[in-house]
Amino acid sequence: MKSSIARMFDANANRAREAYRVLEDYARFALASQPLAGQIKADRHQLAAILKTLGLSDSFFYRDASGDVGIDIKAVDELQRRNLADVVAASGKRLAEALRVMEELAKTIWPEAARTLESMRYRGYTVEQSLLRAAGGQQQQSRLATVRLCVLLTESLCRHPWRKTLDALLVGGVDCVQLREKCWADAALLDRARVVVAACRAAGVLAIINDRTDIAVLAGADGVHLGQGDLPCAEARKITGSDFIIGVSTATIAQGRQAVLDGASYIGVGPMFPTSTKPQLHVAGPAYAQVAVAEMPVACIAIGGITAENIGALTAVGVTAVAVCSAVLGAEDPRAVCVQIKSLLATTSPQAPPAITGIGKPSNHWTTPTG
Repeated sequence: MKSSIARMFDANANRAREAYRVLEDYARFALASQPLAGQIKADRHQLAAILKTLGLSDSFFYRDASGDVGIDIKAVDELQRRNLADVVAASGKRLAEALRVMEELAKTIWPEAARTLESMRYRGYTVEQSLLRAAGGQQQQSRLATVRLCVLLTESLCRHPWRKTLDALLVGGVDCVQLREKCWADAALLDRARVVVAACRAAGVLAIINDRTDIAVLAGADGVHLGQGDLPCAEARKITGSDFIIGVSTATIAQGRQAVLDGASYIGVGPMFPTSTKPQLHVAGPAYAQVAVAEMPVACIAIGGITAENIGALTAVGVTAVAVCSAVLGAEDPRAVCVQIKSLLATTSPQAPPAITGIGKPSNHWTTPTG
């Protein structure tokens, strides 16, 4: 084999291994996703097998770092990464480029290996997309880190006129208002959404629209909240991009994990208690909240049947953020109830942004890959 081919294989095999490691560690430590980490690891080992079959396991003998004229050629932004999403994106591109070079080189030696490398390259595209989608959701953690109380605003559940209720929420210290009007016509919902968004923006409060990604974007909201039967989070990300908050309701840890991989910025965890708004749902309860808060790499907001009287069961398992509806909207003094709930939540520490600090304990049901 010509030394030039061996050197090119060696350089690109190193690039691919390095990229695989970065992507695998992100899947493993930032997402705690055993399926993704396992797939990346399997491809990393398959690359090693290909090099061995081609007789290139010892291609490092052809390495000549001191004579490499490309070592000092650097792009302007090569040493800059704004966040983990940039790290994932750069590694994904590096992997694809390295695999493509080796694929082309293999065509001159062993075409079957070239076909395998091509398959690995296409799998890499899919993995990169999954990781970038999840990283996009995690970018919003700094905006959600201080959210303690979210109130779902539904006019039919308001004891007082809806606008008076909204003003009371904003004065009472709510951190996020979620407009929830499931049966309204599009035009009316958009008009209401724009009013809510403007009021929230003036008060420095997040505005989320329930169910409707299109309305949320058109109204200039901060985000959208999706149920399990709504537009899938991964599809919503195609509309919103990465700079948009997307919340997803989850009732099981499997749904929570999938929401993170689909790009959710936060997950609604629940229902915690029986609720009049969705009485038919299975009650997940505080036990699920405890698991989710410990494992999920995004903010967890407890939902469903939460009142000032039962919130202690949630703070006891580490919940720091809740979404409330009837307990506030139906109150004689919504402002006072917001103040009360916020004071009860003050006994727990805010969730740190997991996109930077990690995710806490992995699930006992997952085996952490080694090697």
